Amino acid sequence: MGLKNDKFPSSAAFDAINEALNSSDADRKDAIKQGNAVFAFTLKNKAGETESWHIDLKEKGTVGTGTGAKPTVTLSLSDEDFSKLVSGQANAQRLFMSGKLKIKGDVMKATKLEPVLKKAQTKAKL
Repeated sequence: MGLKNDKFPSSAAFDAINEALNSSDADRKDAIKQGNAVFAFTLKNKAGETESWHIDLKEKGTVGTGTGAKPTVTLSLSDEDFSKLVSGQANAQRLFMSGKLKIKGDVMKATKLEPVLKKAQTKAKL
């Protein structure tokens, strides 16, 4: 079952991230070593609906729907901004400073997510 939700076009990125993590054991172990956290994402679409996904880089190196068990950090942003973030068109720090990205939990862990997103960018043409 795919992680994409048609109401949230950028959610296709979670499938790409999942593919990147599952492409090789070495990549997954490297991502877990770098991330060492559970990252939850709550996206809001143009209709005002919200949906959540998570990336577990603490133990399993998996991606799933929902916020997961005890996320280390939760990132809340619009579907559109998430799309820009994963495609490299937006910078997480700038989104955060402009109030478009809200972070709950360990803010420093949020900085560990960038290399994982970059790897997904190269695997999937987002």
